[in-house]
Amino acid sequence: MKPVILAEKPSQAKAYADAFSIKRHEGYLEINPCPIFPEGAYITWGIGHLVELKEPKAYDPKWDKWSLTSLPILPDRYEFQIAKGKYKQFTIVKKLMKTAVTVINACDVDREGSNIFYSIYNQTGARGQTIKRLWINSLEVEEVKKGFANLQDNRKDLLLYEEAKARQISDWLVGMNGSRLYSLLLQGQGIKEVFPIGRVQSPTIYLIYQRQMEIETFVSEPFFEIEAIFTAEHGTYKGKAKAKEPKRELIQALLAKHNIQPNSPGVITSVEKLDKRMPPPQLHSLSTLQATANRLWKTSPADVLKTMQGLYEKKLVTYPRTDSRYITPSEFSYLAAQVSDYQQLIGHPFTVTSLAPKKRYVDSSKVQEHYAIIPTKKLPTQAKLAGLSSIERNLYEEIVRTTLAMFHTDYLYTETKVTTNVNGLSFFTTGKTERDKGWKALFVRSSKETEKDEPSLPPLREQEIVESNIDIKEGKTQPPKPYTEGQLIAMMKTCGKLVDNKDETEILKEVEGLGTEATRSGIIETIKRHGYINVTKNIVSITDKGRVLCQAIDGNLLASPSMTAKWETYLRKIGNGEGSIDRFLGSIAKFIHSLMQEVPNQLKTKNIDLKLAPRASKYDAKFKRDPIVTCPKCQKGSIIAHKSFYGCTEYKNGCTQTFNGYFLKKKITPSQIKLLCTKGKTNMIKGFVAENGQTFNASLSFVEGKLKLDFKE
Repeated sequence: MKPVILAEKPSQAKAYADAFSIKRHEGYLEINPCPIFPEGAYITWGIGHLVELKEPKAYDPKWDKWSLTSLPILPDRYEFQIAKGKYKQFTIVKKLMKTAVTVINACDVDREGSNIFYSIYNQTGARGQTIKRLWINSLEVEEVKKGFANLQDNRKDLLLYEEAKARQISDWLVGMNGSRLYSLLLQGQGIKEVFPIGRVQSPTIYLIYQRQMEIETFVSEPFFEIEAIFTAEHGTYKGKAKAKEPKRELIQALLAKHNIQPNSPGVITSVEKLDKRMPPPQLHSLSTLQATANRLWKTSPADVLKTMQGLYEKKLVTYPRTDSRYITPSEFSYLAAQVSDYQQLIGHPFTVTSLAPKKRYVDSSKVQEHYAIIPTKKLPTQAKLAGLSSIERNLYEEIVRTTLAMFHTDYLYTETKVTTNVNGLSFFTTGKTERDKGWKALFVRSSKETEKDEPSLPPLREQEIVESNIDIKEGKTQPPKPYTEGQLIAMMKTCGKLVDNKDETEILKEVEGLGTEATRSGIIETIKRHGYINVTKNIVSITDKGRVLCQAIDGNLLASPSMTAKWETYLRKIGNGEGSIDRFLGSIAKFIHSLMQEVPNQLKTKNIDLKLAPRASKYDAKFKRDPIVTCPKCQKGSIIAHKSFYGCTEYKNGCTQTFNGYFLKKKITPSQIKLLCTKGKTNMIKGFVAENGQTFNASLSFVEGKLKLDFKE
């Protein structure tokens, strides 16, 4: 009897088949007899999840209709069904599995891969087969053959399946109950929207909302400093005094105290030089690669994962869904043997300093299921490289260069600290002189990337007299910046830093924040799709719908990354054989019961001050819009949204206050109208369009009843 191999998808099955001689059939491939499979074998595949959880109505007809009285949704058992449109492939898999003696799980080597395999296997009704696990990190022919020749048993695999199933059911329960509960309660307050709730989605949205609130409530304050341009014998340099005051008069008083004029000469009192070195960067995990690609090329995390999966299937890189930044001696040995080949690939030869592994990169104790992302042994031809898309080429070269950096020298530089005295007031300067570019020569970055470096200084000596040009510089405190998509990935991973409770910070650190390496980019795509956030030119902002959700869950555990982290900690226990799926789902049921009891009262006491335009029929004459803010003109009525403008509810009594819905082709949001009426000014708005078609950014201010552009920021 031939063993049956189940791959996660057709492309993965094809990659396995490349290692063998095969015959093709509809829905499966047949491996001809060979040393690894003396009788041959069958390779078939899922199309991702062939099997999914049933809808609530399949358990009880009362759960078909959304109503508060039918909540909570807590079935006694959880049943699965064949996913829509996938019945034909499932039938092929079922027939092969039921007649097999041995079945090999060759889905992705993570908990979701285990889940896909066992949910399909269990649904087929196959029983009693010997189940083996293929565990590889590369789809190269050599690695595939080695993996099939050394199959693992399924003990760890079964535990990962239990963990994944617990995660799948808990997410289903939180989503089904939370989404209906909040949507129905908010609809009762006139907000005719559907609000999907998620175990990981909701705290992620809330963290974005918190950042936006920090930006919008930030009050910029002026400050004054003393800066000088000094002219020495061999060139000029800048210096700054350690004085930062909120008023110009205080700085002027300090200058007067030292009897300093704009051209008062100075003397260099110290020149300290310190030689420093920076080791090459660590190898990439998926999240560091996503953050790097987003920073350099504005590539979205979802596109990075999709592209990396393609490069993995082309056998050019190792398994991408990894959270490790280390490799084992085995991988290091093949990389060391091919250093010159990788150098030729990127056209950058250099002298290798050492072929000995370093703990910074090579540490078996820090490699669990997967090691860091590195190039495979397979070297692409120049023609194959030329055939890669620009994003594929960017990512592949980034991985090759980061891997080669291991074998390069440290970056060496000298940091120079200069103190210049002007009439008893010290001015400080820090400069940098590059001694050896080392590994940095591998990375050709844009000028923006290198601008952040400290300036180089002319040759300076102690006791040298210098000419001065001293000035008072005015600055403004700056609000925090909104997240980019790449920073969002990093924030989700390190969100423990944003939590005040020390114990919760430790838990978040242990589970590496919100989501997993494999799921974070998908979570961002989901909350985009649900309309909670916008991403414009790589900048993430909360939408009005997102604000309503966050105001609704504020103070609730659904807004807390710590709750998600505690659940993730227990899920890992299940995966390690130390936890029980029944106990975990029991705690989720308790959480859902507490939501049902607490949320209705919480929402009654909350003043959700941002209202979405309700969805109403154009024939609904009774339709009333919700007030946004008190009218700034009459102080009696409220400003409400109409189809193409905002106006006062007291217009019948003579109030003429209106605001256009668009200003220079940019839609004005209710939250911006609120800021105009309460603070007289919005925050920076991006994307105004001038008459010549050029786009620009500015604030809007409300002056004497009219909107004006404000470029002060």
